[in-house]
Amino acid sequence: MKNSSTMNASRRAFLQRASALSIAGVATPWAINLAAMAEASAATASDYKATVCVFLYGGNDYGNTLVPYDTTNYNAYQQLRPTLAYARASLSSTVLTPTLAPVDINGVTHQYALAPELAPLLPIFNAGKMGVLLNVGTLIQPTTKLQYTNKSAPLPPKLFSHNDQQSVWQSSAPEGATSGWGGRMGDLFQAGNGNATFTCVNVSGNAVYLSGKSAVQYQVSTNGSVPLSGLKSPLFGSTACSDALRTLVSQSRSHLFENEYNRISKRSIDADGVLTSALAAAPAITTAFPASNNLADQLKMVARMISSSSAVGAKRQVFFVSMGGFDNHDGLLDDHPGLLTAVADAMSAFYNATIELGVADKVTAFTASDFGRTLSGNNDGSDHGWGSMHFMVGGAVKGQRYYGTAPVIANNGPDDVGQGRLLPTTSVDQYAATLGKWMGVSDTDLLSLLPNLANYNLSARNLGFV
Repeated sequence: MKNSSTMNASRRAFLQRASALSIAGVATPWAINLAAMAEASAATASDYKATVCVFLYGGNDYGNTLVPYDTTNYNAYQQLRPTLAYARASLSSTVLTPTLAPVDINGVTHQYALAPELAPLLPIFNAGKMGVLLNVGTLIQPTTKLQYTNKSAPLPPKLFSHNDQQSVWQSSAPEGATSGWGGRMGDLFQAGNGNATFTCVNVSGNAVYLSGKSAVQYQVSTNGSVPLSGLKSPLFGSTACSDALRTLVSQSRSHLFENEYNRISKRSIDADGVLTSALAAAPAITTAFPASNNLADQLKMVARMISSSSAVGAKRQVFFVSMGGFDNHDGLLDDHPGLLTAVADAMSAFYNATIELGVADKVTAFTASDFGRTLSGNNDGSDHGWGSMHFMVGGAVKGQRYYGTAPVIANNGPDDVGQGRLLPTTSVDQYAATLGKWMGVSDTDLLSLLPNLANYNLSARNLGFV
């Protein structure tokens, strides 16, 4: 028979895991979430900062997002995907002019253009407020092509698997992970926020990225918090019924699970009231966001929450928004341009909104995705890859620059493992560490947030884009 200390330890472990796996969400805003069972070191801040992860589910096609433009590299790109490549003439108006041209491992200079559909981002890049990260992806440690071929270096688990690589991107662990690096960052800052509930905010559902060891992701809809319907308006037309329901789902209970359930219910009810009032009192945002664009709707909600951050006492916030549809094994030329249009329109509107709110230098948005895709086409689309190209946008971004190393464009070349599947030269951990450092996370805490970061030299951990 187990002794009491063993039983208590097992119970604590169960509660912690249940907390991380639960959904405190939009569909069920008062869902069970057994939180605050682990302690995190606190970080304090006197100013306001926020990061916004824009996750592109399905694996964005990097080749038709950031397109080789110089003659030599464009020709290599076109030869690898003759049925998918943009015509070079169509790229002339979106050519990027950086302060320093990127080079590959052979010392060859590269020139890139944004896909034409990403044109709304070009003014932001030219203004020095958008950077481009080249060939970034999941890694355990710096890995060479020879090490990959010889299987002499540890590799991320289950490469090229959607669910697992989404999880590794967001948490440094495969599917089933219980916390993500955004949530672990929230662990550090929630004690310094006036209302810890609004530290990690998800506007797109549920993602391990925002699950902390103690921080709980607060899910909202594009219209704001989601109240318990029986309390939003009189239940059965009776305020007495609503009052009874409120008491039923929020009063203290003697049973452990009943009490935890009601504690979370009460927190959700209270948070709904706080956020609804704060949003109503916040200044109206006049920046035009595109219609019929769900990603834009999500980012507008983020902008509204940022505008009300002082009312809820938030000093540090970590946001997550997302968009699906990027698994373009076929129909790439039919579907991908529209997806990029939606991303560019949404992100440019959001950046303009942060300017309007006077917080552009306090908010950094960045893109992420499961993985890149093959540069070699499969006639109508591209297949699962590894490394990819991503963008960082915000007033604090040291933009009009590339970060990382330009990959050599060649099938099974020195930078890819076949078919243009890029072997990343920059890791997600470095990407995340740079953002975390800007938010105020200490070097010591970064090593706790990002378990693979210790495998990188200290000088390589901060990419310096903010």
